[in-house]
Amino acid sequence: MGSTLARIAIDAMGGDHAPGEIVAGALRAREELGVEILLVGDPQQIEEALAKHTHSHQLEIVPAEGVVAMNEEPLVGLRRKPKASINVAMDLVKRKRADAVVSAGHSGAAMAAALLRLGRLRGIDRPAIGAVFPTLIAGKPVLVLDVGANVDCRPHFLEQFATMGSVYSQYVLGIPEPKVGLLNIGEESCKGNELALRTYQLLQDNPHISFIGNAEGRDVLSGRYDVIVCDGFVGNVLLKFAEAVGEVALNILREELPLGLHGQIGTAILKPNLRRIKQRLDHAEHGGGLLLGVAGICIIGHGSSQAPTVFNAIRLAKEAVDNQVLERIASQYQETPQQSEEKV
Repeated sequence: MGSTLARIAIDAMGGDHAPGEIVAGALRAREELGVEILLVGDPQQIEEALAKHTHSHQLEIVPAEGVVAMNEEPLVGLRRKPKASINVAMDLVKRKRADAVVSAGHSGAAMAAALLRLGRLRGIDRPAIGAVFPTLIAGKPVLVLDVGANVDCRPHFLEQFATMGSVYSQYVLGIPEPKVGLLNIGEESCKGNELALRTYQLLQDNPHISFIGNAEGRDVLSGRYDVIVCDGFVGNVLLKFAEAVGEVALNILREELPLGLHGQIGTAILKPNLRRIKQRLDHAEHGGGLLLGVAGICIIGHGSSQAPTVFNAIRLAKEAVDNQVLERIASQYQETPQQSEEKV
């Protein structure tokens, strides 16, 4: 990228709080991250949202018509609404007018639009959504994928997830040699269903990743692993459960710590510590998941995203662009031929 600013296309109409919170997060990203923003959606609604910010920068608005609603079947919605905001945003990347897309709208529609408009990277059979989780070790996250793009998987899909996750972990999260684990019901290599058994062997034989074995559910947040792979069904359940646990923990802290005089005094003293706890536990701090494996940078945010989450999603997109994640993943598959026997 050199000194060129990353240009991020934002689906301004996607999400429960669009366009107001989306616009607010985009404005903050423009000011603090120095990225160029393209707000995609209904111009009138976007302009009304921008008007609420007295010190806003002039952001470019790209007109779109309609949005794929959460209750719509993704492909049907995309075909019915060719000028929907998510379609227009993906087209901006395809036409090289933007470097990345961020959407908090219908996740299935975002994935489908990315595949239809951008296509898969060469050598990748199935894209995967990677989500960053906190661990017991401060400053050491774990990347889990897939967390929802592929309900059913073949072993070589998970092997590709491990490769893509290792690239992302190394170049964006700054981990020199990411340790990869396979989510399973036991640590022993003989444990698990057929998918787990066959995937274990593929990961063990792959010289381009550092596979250290099976990871049980209790190991996910231990900090022992940098990348954990699983199918999208299990990963999505894990993601939603982890988000709920984080919210419960934060609510308990809010309710219990201020109780009584000592609690009120202690809460005031511990305020900086509590802020750091929130940053480690709150899923909003991570912004969303990166759709790895498509020929463009695409961040899929939470449907409930508010301004801080949108800001962090844009930050993720910028980091992926700046660190050339697409090019680095593609280079892995130029060097590493796929194992065709696994594709039957």
